[in-house]
Amino acid sequence: MTTIRLGSVSLDSADPIALASFWANLLNGEIIYTSDDFVAVKLKGTWLSTLRVENYVPPEWPGGTPPKQMHLDLAVDDLEAAELFAIQLGAVKTEFQPQPEHWRVLLDPAGHPFCLTTMIPD
Repeated sequence: MTTIRLGSVSLDSADPIALASFWANLLNGEIIYTSDDFVAVKLKGTWLSTLRVENYVPPEWPGGTPPKQMHLDLAVDDLEAAELFAIQLGAVKTEFQPQPEHWRVLLDPAGHPFCLTTMIPD
C-alpha cells in the first residue's frame, strides 16, 4: 500500500504574494517559490500555497455569501500573545467569537477565517 500525506493547503486570494508573506511570518515559514499567480510557503512538515484568483471575493464568517468553505486551526500556547502577533502582521479579529476562552477567530489579509486555540495537544 502507498503512503499518502497532506502535502499542501492552498488559499485563494487577489494578491498571493502579500498573503504568502503574512502566513510565512505568522507560522515562521519560508517562501520557497514565487510567481505572479502562485506562491509556496514551506512549513514544518507541509506547504501552504497562495493562488491568484481573478475577481476574488473573500468568504464571510460565520455565514454569508460566499460562506466559509474551510479554515485553519493553529495550535498555540498563549491565546493573547498569538492573537496580538497575528493582528500585528495584518490579521483582523472577527466580531463573532463562539468560545473566546479557548478559540480566537481571525481573518487573514485575504479574508480567510482561521482560529487560534489552546485546545489542540502537542
